[in-house]
Amino acid sequence: MKNHFFWICLLLLVGVSSCKSLQEKGKDQFLSGQYQYAINTFSQILADDPENKEANQVIAESYRLSNRIEDAGPYYQKLTDEDPTFESYYRLGLSLKAQDKVDEAKEAFEKAKGYTQDENFLAETQRQLEAIKLGQGIQNYWPYHELINYKDLNTSGPDYAPVVSEDFIYFTSGRQASGLYPANGSPYTKIFRARADGLKVDVAGAQPLPEYKNEEGLNQAAIAVSPDGNTIIYARGNSTSDKDLPETALFVSYFRGGGFTQPIWMPLNEDETWWNSTPAFSEDGSELYFASNRPGGFGGIDLYKATKLANSDFGNPVNLGPNINTPGNELFPRPMSDGKFFFSSDGHPGYGKLDLFVAEKDASGAQVIKNLGENFNSLNDDFSLFFTVYPKAGFISSNREGGVGDDDIYFFEDKTPKPKIINVLLNVYAKQRVAGGEDAVLEQARVVLYDSLSKQAGGDFSNTNGRVRFTLTPDADFTIIASKSGYFSKSIPYSTKGKTPDISTLIQDVTNITLDTTIVLDQLVLDRSIVLENIYYDLDKADIRVDAAVELNKLVQILKDNPAIRIELSSHTDDRSSDDYNQALSQRRAQSAVDYMVSQGIAADRLVAKGYGESQQIIKNAKTEEEHQTNRRTEFKVIEIKE
Repeated sequence: MKNHFFWICLLLLVGVSSCKSLQEKGKDQFLSGQYQYAINTFSQILADDPENKEANQVIAESYRLSNRIEDAGPYYQKLTDEDPTFESYYRLGLSLKAQDKVDEAKEAFEKAKGYTQDENFLAETQRQLEAIKLGQGIQNYWPYHELINYKDLNTSGPDYAPVVSEDFIYFTSGRQASGLYPANGSPYTKIFRARADGLKVDVAGAQPLPEYKNEEGLNQAAIAVSPDGNTIIYARGNSTSDKDLPETALFVSYFRGGGFTQPIWMPLNEDETWWNSTPAFSEDGSELYFASNRPGGFGGIDLYKATKLANSDFGNPVNLGPNINTPGNELFPRPMSDGKFFFSSDGHPGYGKLDLFVAEKDASGAQVIKNLGENFNSLNDDFSLFFTVYPKAGFISSNREGGVGDDDIYFFEDKTPKPKIINVLLNVYAKQRVAGGEDAVLEQARVVLYDSLSKQAGGDFSNTNGRVRFTLTPDADFTIIASKSGYFSKSIPYSTKGKTPDISTLIQDVTNITLDTTIVLDQLVLDRSIVLENIYYDLDKADIRVDAAVELNKLVQILKDNPAIRIELSSHTDDRSSDDYNQALSQRRAQSAVDYMVSQGIAADRLVAKGYGESQQIIKNAKTEEEHQTNRRTEFKVIEIKE
């Protein structure tokens, strides 16, 4: 019995000692940035002691610090259940947000606010709540762009950050890795190159960067190639060697004497303990954009801009400011020549972790930030935008669900459907008026089409059938003017509004609609009287009635269409009053009509008012009211044609 108790005690002591050694080992791994190793170690402790606070804390933070905060949720939940604090609830909210558990994330953030009075913490938590709200109303920036996984190019490890230069694509990949990066357990990355024609990549020909040798035992990533192809800048870091630089930094290689120089550390890194990465050149090569966690920024990682110096180096880094940078992280800048600036961020309202955004000017000139939408972004990291044809085609990187491996390379294309086209084919038939018969075909009439802005949209002479054909746009207004020597020129309005089918109902790419209209010209003969129909006056009055104005407007249009003519406008009465009375009344009526036309923009010297009273009866000894009405008429005749 005593011996049995002795062995039980011995086993307990060994277990405690073993547990203690695991904890020390795990803490050392965590403090040295070997987060995946720390997760593995503390997971062993949790297997025997699920409530171990330190184990839950270290695993949660290891997932967060290795950019896997969505996996940290259960461990932060344990911490909030056992010992709730602002930090544990806030981190839990971030994890739930990354998992798209919106309502649970909002609840965690609200609870976090109850565990602090720090104004900065409260403001940041409120910002997260506002971001969730704003993220629910995001519209696609390019509605018809489609994203496709480049499966043949991707591997089971990380593949990301593609850029294209001089018929080659450069990208970061974990293929051919010589070891695992202890922070997240993924393969160390190198830079590779393959021939590319736009989006078409010679995948089989992909090889490690030939310009200079990739180094072993560290990550080489996020390359930028200058527009002239003579400068390469890339991020290098995460070495486990005590003799190497402690943090990720930017290195540069120049094309000299037929080859590229060995990469050197760039002075704009400034401090060996600062993280600097994701470089990108401006399109003219005069500026370098990059991400850094250097002091003085607005969040974890900010975007900066450096200018090219006389010695071809880059210096004087400037923070891009609080409109682009947030308390979160901003990376992978992509400036474009039209002033738009693309980047990735987990601080602006989005769908999950890193999303792709664009900064652009609105109508007032202010810079606004827009999420590219769900056809580019996911719940996971979406980053490293590069255009092969701006803005219609290019590449991004993402570790979203459904990929081939870890980070994958995706390509995108503009799949905007071809617009359905409706052509309105208008046949205009020119004819001449024939007294007492049908209108006759008028050949060689000049027919001209004008759009709503009075710009000529077509013109031709009528053929032997009197026809001229025009192609018009739907839902538009036009004017058609026909003219021929010896005829009154004439203009008529024409509209295609309401004369074409709804474009959304069309199946074919091109639909032709044929319409017809006719324009009839009158012969222009000097001193030949033409009766104006429906010009009526009230009894014994000369005032222009509304119905008479409608008819006089037609004569106004004739005069506008024929600016070279001068006319006499005459008025005639019946014979049912005295000659003198009828003469005076007809003169007043003729003058009233002329005055009206002058008020409509016709020059007075083009008009002569003439009253004929009852002196020119068409029907002598009229008996019926209809016969008297025939005699009561208004006429005009051309009395002069100016050359």
